Amino acid sequence: MGVWEVVDRPEGANVIDSTLAFRIKRFPDGLIKKFKARFCVRGDQQVHGIDFFETYAPVVQWKTVRLMLILEVLLKLKSKQGDITAAFVHSDVEEGENIYVEMPRCFRKQGKVLKLKKRLYGLRQSPRAFWLYLTKKLNLCGMKQSTLDPSLFIGEKVICICYVDDLIFWAMDEADIDTLANQLIAAGVSLEQESDAAGFLGVRMEIDQATGLMEMKQTSLIDRVIKTLGLDLGTTSGKFNPAEAKPLVKDADGEPVLGEFSYSSVVGMLLYLAGHTRPDIAYAVNCCARYMFCPKRSHELALKRIGRYLKATRDRGLVLNPSKLLKVDCYPDADFAGLYGHENPSDPSCVKSRTGFVITVANCPVFWQSKLQTETALSTMEAEIVTLVHSCRELFPIMDMVTLLGTKVDFATPVYTSKQALCHEDDLVS
Repeated sequence: MGVWEVVDRPEGANVIDSTLAFRIKRFPDGLIKKFKARFCVRGDQQVHGIDFFETYAPVVQWKTVRLMLILEVLLKLKSKQGDITAAFVHSDVEEGENIYVEMPRCFRKQGKVLKLKKRLYGLRQSPRAFWLYLTKKLNLCGMKQSTLDPSLFIGEKVICICYVDDLIFWAMDEADIDTLANQLIAAGVSLEQESDAAGFLGVRMEIDQATGLMEMKQTSLIDRVIKTLGLDLGTTSGKFNPAEAKPLVKDADGEPVLGEFSYSSVVGMLLYLAGHTRPDIAYAVNCCARYMFCPKRSHELALKRIGRYLKATRDRGLVLNPSKLLKVDCYPDADFAGLYGHENPSDPSCVKSRTGFVITVANCPVFWQSKLQTETALSTMEAEIVTLVHSCRELFPIMDMVTLLGTKVDFATPVYTSKQALCHEDDLVS
Protein backbone atom coordinates (compact mmCIF):
# COMPACT_ATOMS: atom_id res chain seq x y z
CA MET A 1 0.00 0.00 0.00
CA GLY A 2 3.05 2.28 -0.03
CA VAL A 3 2.70 3.22 3.63
CA TRP A 4 6.32 4.25 4.18
CA GLU A 5 9.78 4.45 2.70
CA VAL A 6 13.09 3.61 4.35
CA VAL A 7 15.33 6.69 4.62
CA ASP A 8 18.49 7.76 6.45
CA ARG A 9 17.94 9.00 10.01
CA PRO A 10 17.51 12.79 9.73
CA GLU A 11 19.45 14.98 12.13
CA GLY A 12 17.38 16.95 14.63
CA ALA A 13 14.07 15.30 13.69
CA ASN A 14 11.75 13.74 16.26
CA VAL A 15 11.84 10.03 15.42
CA ILE A 16 8.89 8.32 17.08
CA ASP A 17 9.17 4.83 18.53
CA SER A 18 7.01 2.02 17.15
CA THR A 19 5.36 -1.02 18.71
CA LEU A 20 3.36 -4.08 17.73
CA ALA A 21 -0.17 -4.50 19.13
CA PHE A 22 -1.97 -7.83 19.22
CA ARG A 23 -5.64 -8.23 20.09
CA ILE A 24 -8.61 -10.53 19.62
CA LYS A 25 -11.69 -9.13 17.92
CA ARG A 26 -14.91 -10.76 19.11
CA PHE A 27 -18.53 -10.95 18.05
CA PRO A 28 -21.12 -9.37 20.40
CA ASP A 29 -21.76 -12.82 21.91
CA GLY A 30 -18.09 -13.17 22.86
CA LEU A 31 -17.01 -15.64 20.18
CA ILE A 32 -13.68 -14.94 18.48
CA LYS A 33 -14.05 -13.19 15.14
CA LYS A 34 -10.41 -12.68 14.16
CA PHE A 35 -6.89 -12.29 15.53
CA LYS A 36 -5.41 -8.89 14.75
CA ALA A 37 -1.84 -7.60 14.69
CA ARG A 38 -0.97 -3.96 14.08
CA PHE A 39 2.21 -2.00 13.61
CA CYS A 40 1.56 1.12 15.70
CA VAL A 41 3.27 4.41 16.41
CA ARG A 42 3.99 5.74 19.91
CA GLY A 43 1.76 8.80 19.64
CA ASP A 44 2.56 9.73 23.24
CA GLN A 45 5.99 10.85 22.01
CA GLN A 46 4.56 13.40 19.58
CA VAL A 47 4.82 17.08 20.41
CA HIS A 48 1.74 19.26 19.95
CA GLY A 49 2.36 22.14 17.58
CA ILE A 50 5.30 20.35 15.96
CA ASP A 51 4.24 16.79 15.15
CA PHE A 52 0.48 17.37 15.11
CA PHE A 53 -2.15 20.08 15.42
CA GLU A 54 -5.86 19.20 15.20
CA THR A 55 -6.97 15.79 16.46
CA TYR A 56 -10.77 15.98 16.86
CA ALA A 57 -12.67 13.25 15.01
CA PRO A 58 -16.40 12.76 15.74
CA VAL A 59 -18.16 9.40 16.03
CA VAL A 60 -21.86 8.70 15.69
CA GLN A 61 -23.98 9.40 18.76
CA TRP A 62 -25.81 6.43 20.20
CA LYS A 63 -29.09 8.31 20.24
CA THR A 64 -28.74 8.50 16.45
CA VAL A 65 -28.12 4.74 16.30
CA ARG A 66 -31.20 4.00 18.44
CA LEU A 67 -33.33 6.35 16.36
CA MET A 68 -32.30 4.55 13.16
CA LEU A 69 -33.04 1.18 14.76
CA ILE A 70 -36.52 2.43 15.66
CA LEU A 71 -37.06 3.39 12.02
CA GLU A 72 -35.74 -0.02 10.96
CA VAL A 73 -38.38 -1.74 13.09
CA LEU A 74 -41.18 0.59 12.01
CA LEU A 75 -40.47 0.56 8.27
CA LYS A 76 -38.90 -2.89 7.96
CA LEU A 77 -35.73 -1.32 6.57
CA LYS A 78 -32.93 -3.48 5.23
CA SER A 79 -29.62 -3.07 7.03
CA LYS A 80 -26.02 -4.10 6.43
CA GLN A 81 -22.85 -3.58 8.38
CA GLY A 82 -19.48 -2.70 6.92
CA ASP A 83 -15.94 -2.69 8.24
CA ILE A 84 -13.02 -0.84 6.67
CA THR A 85 -9.77 -2.84 6.66
CA ALA A 86 -6.67 -0.99 7.93
CA ALA A 87 -8.75 2.17 8.12
CA PHE A 88 -6.15 4.76 9.15
CA VAL A 89 -3.73 3.64 6.43
CA HIS A 90 -6.14 4.96 3.79
CA SER A 91 -5.34 8.62 4.49
CA ASP A 92 -2.18 10.16 3.03
CA VAL A 93 0.36 12.23 4.90
CA GLU A 94 -0.08 15.82 3.79
CA GLU A 95 2.54 17.44 1.58
CA GLY A 96 5.19 19.17 3.67
CA GLU A 97 4.43 17.03 6.74
CA ASN A 98 7.34 14.80 7.74
CA ILE A 99 6.74 11.92 10.15
CA TYR A 100 9.66 9.64 11.01
CA VAL A 101 9.19 6.35 12.82
CA GLU A 102 11.61 3.76 14.15
CA MET A 103 11.61 0.51 12.19
CA PRO A 104 9.90 -2.52 13.78
CA ARG A 105 11.93 -4.67 16.12
CA CYS A 106 13.85 -7.49 14.42
CA PHE A 107 13.77 -5.45 11.19
CA ARG A 108 15.85 -2.46 12.23
CA LYS A 109 18.84 -1.29 10.22
CA GLN A 110 21.63 0.87 11.50
CA GLY A 111 21.03 4.53 10.67
CA LYS A 112 17.70 3.86 8.92
CA VAL A 113 14.16 4.96 9.85
CA LEU A 114 10.73 4.96 8.23
CA LYS A 115 9.30 8.08 6.64
CA LEU A 116 5.53 7.73 6.56
CA LYS A 117 3.59 8.29 3.36
CA LYS A 118 0.29 7.28 4.95
CA ARG A 119 -1.09 7.49 8.49
CA LEU A 120 -0.53 4.69 10.97
CA TYR A 121 -2.44 3.66 14.08
CA GLY A 122 -1.17 5.48 17.14
CA LEU A 123 -0.59 8.88 15.53
CA ARG A 124 -2.57 11.58 17.28
CA GLN A 125 -3.85 13.01 14.00
CA SER A 126 -4.76 9.66 12.38
CA PRO A 127 -8.43 9.49 13.53
CA ARG A 128 -9.16 12.97 12.21
CA ALA A 129 -7.34 12.35 8.94
CA PHE A 130 -9.31 9.15 8.35
CA TRP A 131 -12.62 10.83 9.23
CA LEU A 132 -11.91 13.57 6.66
CA TYR A 133 -10.95 10.89 4.11
CA LEU A 134 -14.14 8.88 4.69
CA THR A 135 -16.32 12.00 4.62
CA LYS A 136 -14.84 12.96 1.27
CA LYS A 137 -15.43 9.48 -0.19
CA LEU A 138 -19.03 9.35 1.03
CA ASN A 139 -19.70 12.81 -0.40
CA LEU A 140 -18.36 11.63 -3.77
CA CYS A 141 -20.88 8.77 -3.63
CA GLY A 142 -23.78 11.20 -3.14
CA MET A 143 -24.06 10.92 0.67
CA LYS A 144 -24.62 14.27 2.37
CA GLN A 145 -23.31 14.88 5.86
CA SER A 146 -25.93 15.81 8.46
CA THR A 147 -25.51 19.06 10.39
CA LEU A 148 -27.11 17.44 13.47
CA ASP A 149 -24.67 14.52 13.68
CA PRO A 150 -21.43 14.76 11.65
CA SER A 151 -21.21 10.95 11.46
CA LEU A 152 -24.67 10.60 9.90
CA PHE A 153 -24.76 10.59 6.09
CA ILE A 154 -27.99 10.71 4.09
CA GLY A 155 -28.28 9.80 0.43
CA GLU A 156 -31.15 9.49 -2.01
CA LYS A 157 -31.92 5.90 -1.06
CA VAL A 158 -29.44 4.99 1.68
CA ILE A 159 -28.70 6.27 5.20
CA CYS A 160 -25.27 5.55 6.72
CA ILE A 161 -23.71 6.02 10.15
CA CYS A 162 -20.00 5.81 10.96
CA TYR A 163 -18.16 4.97 14.16
CA VAL A 164 -14.51 5.28 13.11
CA ASP A 165 -14.17 2.32 10.69
CA ASP A 166 -17.49 0.60 11.52
CA LEU A 167 -20.44 1.51 9.30
CA ILE A 168 -24.12 0.60 9.17
CA PHE A 169 -26.26 1.16 6.07
CA TRP A 170 -30.08 1.30 5.91
CA ALA A 171 -32.32 1.30 2.84
CA MET A 172 -35.71 0.07 1.72
CA ASP A 173 -34.01 -2.15 -0.90
CA GLU A 174 -30.86 -4.13 -0.13
CA ALA A 175 -29.67 -3.60 -3.71
CA ASP A 176 -29.27 0.13 -2.98
CA ILE A 177 -26.90 -0.69 -0.12
CA ASP A 178 -24.86 -2.97 -2.40
CA THR A 179 -24.67 -0.21 -5.01
CA LEU A 180 -23.30 2.29 -2.49
CA ALA A 181 -20.81 -0.28 -1.14
CA ASN A 182 -19.54 -0.97 -4.67
CA GLN A 183 -19.14 2.76 -5.27
CA LEU A 184 -17.05 3.10 -2.10
CA ILE A 185 -14.88 0.13 -3.10
CA ALA A 186 -14.41 1.64 -6.56
CA ALA A 187 -13.34 4.89 -4.88
CA GLY A 188 -10.52 3.07 -3.07
CA VAL A 189 -12.14 2.24 0.27
CA SER A 190 -11.29 -1.30 1.47
CA LEU A 191 -14.82 -2.05 2.64
CA GLU A 192 -15.78 -5.49 3.90
CA GLN A 193 -19.53 -6.05 3.82
CA GLU A 194 -21.17 -8.20 6.44
CA SER A 195 -24.69 -9.50 6.76
CA ASP A 196 -27.51 -7.56 8.41
CA ALA A 197 -26.58 -5.28 11.31
CA ALA A 198 -26.95 -7.90 14.05
CA GLY A 199 -24.14 -6.45 16.16
CA PHE A 200 -22.52 -3.05 16.48
CA LEU A 201 -19.70 -2.11 18.89
CA GLY A 202 -20.43 -4.99 21.21
CA VAL A 203 -24.20 -4.48 21.16
CA ARG A 204 -26.23 -7.31 19.67
CA MET A 205 -29.54 -6.47 17.96
CA GLU A 206 -31.94 -9.40 18.02
CA ILE A 207 -35.19 -9.24 16.05
CA ASP A 208 -38.12 -11.44 17.00
CA GLN A 209 -39.41 -12.72 13.67
CA ALA A 210 -42.88 -13.38 15.13
CA THR A 211 -43.51 -9.92 16.59
CA GLY A 212 -40.97 -7.84 14.66
CA LEU A 213 -39.61 -6.32 17.89
CA MET A 214 -35.93 -5.63 18.41
CA GLU A 215 -33.96 -6.16 21.62
CA MET A 216 -30.52 -4.63 22.13
CA LYS A 217 -28.33 -6.85 24.34
CA GLN A 218 -24.79 -6.85 25.74
CA THR A 219 -24.71 -10.36 27.18
CA SER A 220 -20.98 -10.78 26.58
CA LEU A 221 -20.15 -7.62 28.55
CA ILE A 222 -22.46 -8.70 31.37
CA ASP A 223 -20.62 -12.03 31.53
CA ARG A 224 -17.30 -10.17 31.77
CA VAL A 225 -18.63 -8.05 34.64
CA ILE A 226 -19.92 -11.11 36.48
CA LYS A 227 -16.63 -12.95 36.03
CA THR A 228 -14.53 -9.95 37.10
CA LEU A 229 -16.60 -9.55 40.26
CA GLY A 230 -16.19 -13.24 41.05
CA LEU A 231 -19.92 -13.92 40.79
CA ASP A 232 -19.67 -16.60 38.12
CA LEU A 233 -19.87 -19.40 40.68
CA GLY A 234 -23.15 -21.27 40.82
CA THR A 235 -23.52 -20.55 44.53
CA THR A 236 -23.96 -16.79 44.00
CA SER A 237 -27.61 -15.77 43.97
CA GLY A 238 -29.06 -12.94 41.93
CA LYS A 239 -30.69 -9.69 43.05
CA PHE A 240 -33.86 -8.19 41.65
CA ASN A 241 -32.92 -4.52 42.15
CA PRO A 242 -29.53 -2.93 41.41
CA ALA A 243 -29.26 -0.71 44.50
CA GLU A 244 -30.40 -0.46 48.09
CA ALA A 245 -33.15 1.94 49.11
CA LYS A 246 -30.72 4.14 51.06
CA PRO A 247 -28.20 6.44 49.29
CA LEU A 248 -24.61 5.32 48.67
CA VAL A 249 -22.47 7.70 50.76
CA LYS A 250 -18.77 8.56 50.75
CA ASP A 251 -18.08 6.47 53.87
CA ALA A 252 -14.77 8.24 54.54
CA ASP A 253 -14.10 6.30 57.76
CA GLY A 254 -15.37 3.00 56.38
CA GLU A 255 -13.58 -0.30 55.89
CA PRO A 256 -10.97 -0.18 53.10
CA VAL A 257 -11.42 -2.11 49.88
CA LEU A 258 -10.31 -5.73 49.77
CA GLY A 259 -8.99 -5.35 46.22
CA GLU A 260 -10.68 -8.47 44.91
CA PHE A 261 -11.10 -6.75 41.54
CA SER A 262 -10.23 -3.51 39.74
CA TYR A 263 -12.91 -1.08 40.91
CA SER A 264 -12.34 1.44 38.10
CA SER A 265 -12.34 -1.28 35.44
CA VAL A 266 -15.69 -2.65 36.57
CA VAL A 267 -17.18 0.85 36.77
CA GLY A 268 -15.99 1.53 33.22
CA MET A 269 -17.69 -1.61 31.92
CA LEU A 270 -20.89 -0.78 33.80
CA LEU A 271 -20.93 2.79 32.46
CA TYR A 272 -20.72 1.44 28.91
CA LEU A 273 -23.50 -1.01 29.68
CA ALA A 274 -25.75 1.56 31.38
CA GLY A 275 -25.30 4.08 28.57
CA HIS A 276 -26.18 1.71 25.75
CA THR A 277 -28.69 -1.00 26.62
CA ARG A 278 -29.41 -0.99 30.36
CA PRO A 279 -30.95 2.28 31.58
CA ASP A 280 -32.28 0.38 34.61
CA ILE A 281 -28.80 0.45 36.22
CA ALA A 282 -27.93 4.07 35.31
CA TYR A 283 -28.63 5.46 38.79
CA ALA A 284 -26.81 2.70 40.67
CA VAL A 285 -23.76 2.88 38.38
CA ASN A 286 -23.54 6.67 38.65
CA CYS A 287 -23.55 6.41 42.45
CA CYS A 288 -20.63 3.94 42.37
CA ALA A 289 -18.73 5.98 39.76
CA ARG A 290 -18.58 8.97 42.16
CA TYR A 291 -16.10 7.08 44.36
CA MET A 292 -13.90 5.59 41.64
CA PHE A 293 -10.70 7.23 42.94
CA CYS A 294 -11.18 6.46 46.64
CA PRO A 295 -13.49 3.46 46.99
CA LYS A 296 -14.34 1.77 50.29
CA ARG A 297 -15.60 -1.71 51.06
CA SER A 298 -19.19 -0.45 51.00
CA HIS A 299 -18.69 0.72 47.43
CA GLU A 300 -17.28 -2.68 46.43
CA LEU A 301 -20.37 -4.33 47.86
CA ALA A 302 -22.57 -1.87 45.93
CA LEU A 303 -20.80 -2.90 42.71
CA LYS A 304 -21.30 -6.56 43.56
CA ARG A 305 -25.00 -5.90 44.12
CA ILE A 306 -25.23 -4.46 40.59
CA GLY A 307 -23.40 -7.56 39.35
CA ARG A 308 -25.83 -9.86 41.11
CA TYR A 309 -28.72 -7.92 39.60
CA LEU A 310 -27.20 -8.30 36.14
CA LYS A 311 -26.73 -12.00 36.77
CA ALA A 312 -30.45 -12.33 37.49
CA THR A 313 -31.35 -10.31 34.36
CA ARG A 314 -28.46 -11.45 32.12
CA ASP A 315 -30.56 -12.19 29.05
CA ARG A 316 -32.52 -8.94 29.10
CA GLY A 317 -31.82 -5.80 27.12
CA LEU A 318 -33.40 -2.67 25.71
CA VAL A 319 -36.60 -3.60 23.85
CA LEU A 320 -37.62 -1.43 20.88
CA ASN A 321 -41.38 -1.72 20.41
CA PRO A 322 -42.20 1.55 18.64
CA SER A 323 -45.63 3.03 18.21
CA LYS A 324 -46.89 4.12 14.80
CA LEU A 325 -46.17 7.81 15.45
CA LEU A 326 -42.68 9.29 15.76
CA LYS A 327 -43.64 11.32 18.81
CA VAL A 328 -40.89 12.65 21.06
CA ASP A 329 -41.50 12.63 24.82
CA CYS A 330 -39.26 13.71 27.69
CA TYR A 331 -39.72 12.70 31.32
CA PRO A 332 -37.47 14.76 33.65
CA ASP A 333 -37.41 14.53 37.43
CA ALA A 334 -35.15 15.54 40.31
CA ASP A 335 -34.67 14.97 43.98
CA PHE A 336 -33.70 17.78 46.35
CA ALA A 337 -30.51 17.36 48.39
CA GLY A 338 -30.95 13.60 48.40
CA LEU A 339 -27.76 12.95 50.39
CA TYR A 340 -28.55 15.44 53.17
CA GLY A 341 -28.80 13.63 56.48
CA HIS A 342 -26.70 10.74 55.19
CA GLU A 343 -23.40 12.55 54.48
CA ASN A 344 -21.34 14.89 56.63
CA PRO A 345 -23.33 18.17 56.77
CA SER A 346 -20.11 20.16 56.25
CA ASP A 347 -19.52 18.44 52.89
CA PRO A 348 -20.98 20.62 50.10
CA SER A 349 -21.74 17.54 47.97
CA CYS A 350 -24.35 16.32 50.48
CA VAL A 351 -26.77 19.06 49.42
CA LYS A 352 -26.44 18.45 45.70
CA SER A 353 -29.65 17.44 43.96
CA ARG A 354 -29.89 14.68 41.36
CA THR A 355 -31.01 15.06 37.76
CA GLY A 356 -32.74 12.18 36.02
CA PHE A 357 -34.57 12.04 32.71
CA VAL A 358 -35.42 9.79 29.80
CA ILE A 359 -36.27 10.82 26.23
CA THR A 360 -38.39 8.49 24.13
CA VAL A 361 -39.21 8.41 20.43
CA ALA A 362 -42.28 6.40 19.44
CA ASN A 363 -42.39 5.22 23.08
CA CYS A 364 -38.86 3.76 22.85
CA PRO A 365 -35.98 5.09 25.00
CA VAL A 366 -33.46 7.02 22.94
CA PHE A 367 -31.48 8.90 25.61
CA TRP A 368 -31.36 8.82 29.41
CA GLN A 369 -29.25 10.23 32.19
CA SER A 370 -28.87 10.14 35.98
CA LYS A 371 -26.28 12.43 37.60
CA LEU A 372 -25.74 14.90 40.42
CA GLN A 373 -26.27 18.54 39.55
CA THR A 374 -23.14 20.68 39.49
CA GLU A 375 -24.84 23.67 41.12
CA THR A 376 -26.56 23.72 44.51
CA ALA A 377 -30.32 24.13 44.22
CA LEU A 378 -31.97 26.12 47.02
CA SER A 379 -35.46 24.65 46.62
CA THR A 380 -37.21 21.67 45.11
CA MET A 381 -38.56 23.90 42.33
CA GLU A 382 -35.05 25.07 41.44
CA ALA A 383 -33.82 21.46 41.32
CA GLU A 384 -36.70 20.58 38.97
CA ILE A 385 -35.98 23.57 36.72
CA VAL A 386 -32.28 22.69 36.49
CA THR A 387 -33.28 19.17 35.47
CA LEU A 388 -35.70 20.55 32.89
CA VAL A 389 -32.97 22.73 31.38
CA HIS A 390 -30.49 19.84 31.16
CA SER A 391 -33.07 17.53 29.60
CA CYS A 392 -34.06 20.16 27.01
CA ARG A 393 -30.45 20.45 25.88
CA GLU A 394 -30.72 16.86 24.72
CA LEU A 395 -34.39 16.98 23.75
CA PHE A 396 -34.36 19.73 21.11
CA PRO A 397 -31.60 18.20 18.90
CA ILE A 398 -33.43 14.86 19.05
CA MET A 399 -36.66 16.56 17.93
CA ASP A 400 -34.79 18.08 14.98
CA MET A 401 -33.24 14.69 14.13
CA VAL A 402 -36.65 12.99 14.21
CA THR A 403 -38.05 15.61 11.84
CA LEU A 404 -35.07 15.24 9.48
CA LEU A 405 -35.10 11.44 9.31
CA GLY A 406 -38.89 11.19 9.32
CA THR A 407 -39.05 13.49 6.32
CA LYS A 408 -36.32 11.54 4.52
CA VAL A 409 -38.10 8.18 4.84
CA ASP A 410 -41.57 9.70 4.17
CA PHE A 411 -42.82 8.84 7.65
CA ALA A 412 -45.41 10.97 9.41
CA THR A 413 -43.91 13.10 12.19
CA PRO A 414 -45.58 15.65 14.49
CA VAL A 415 -45.17 19.24 13.33
CA TYR A 416 -43.41 21.14 16.13
CA THR A 417 -44.44 24.74 15.49
CA SER A 418 -43.26 25.61 19.00
CA LYS A 419 -41.44 23.90 21.84
CA GLN A 420 -43.43 23.82 25.07
CA ALA A 421 -42.49 22.31 28.43
CA LEU A 422 -44.50 21.72 31.60
CA CYS A 423 -42.68 21.35 34.92
CA HIS A 424 -44.50 19.25 37.50
CA GLU A 425 -43.51 20.03 41.08
CA ASP A 426 -44.02 16.73 42.87
CA ASP A 427 -42.24 17.44 46.14
CA LEU A 428 -44.74 19.85 47.68
CA VAL A 429 -45.62 19.30 51.33
CA SER A 430 -49.26 20.01 52.10
